Amino acid sequence: QVQLVESGGGLVQAGGSLRLSCAASGRTFSSYAMGWFRQAPGKEREFVAAISWSGGTTYYADSVKGRFTISRDNAKNTVYLQMNSLKPEDTAVYYCAADSTIATMRIVRSVDYWGKGTLVTVSS
Repeated sequence: QVQLVESGGGLVQAGGSLRLSCAASGRTFSSYAMGWFRQAPGKEREFVAAISWSGGTTYYADSVKGRFTISRDNAKNTVYLQMNSLKPEDTAVYYCAADSTIATMRIVRSVDYWGKGTLVTVSS
């Protein structure tokens, strides 16, 4: 089992920045690919970003490419999502995710473990 706890969400104005953190506990964190998904009201959960176990490979959704950066610190069992130039359409609950392989990290139903989410609200 892997337990994931997100933090760092909140209210920010358009153009601002937030950094989300996800603290992991349980089985070996460094063996998992990690990712972030988001779900806006009335919409399906969607992939945002993913990072391989080593941090050497990252993927981003086109909607956040160039604005968001995913990173991880295996010594701290933590993955981060730095979000810059935020837009109102980024408003959503952001979920941390762990998967055994980055190859399937973008697929919601393939994720092995989920956090409970943290709300990000971007005002216009």
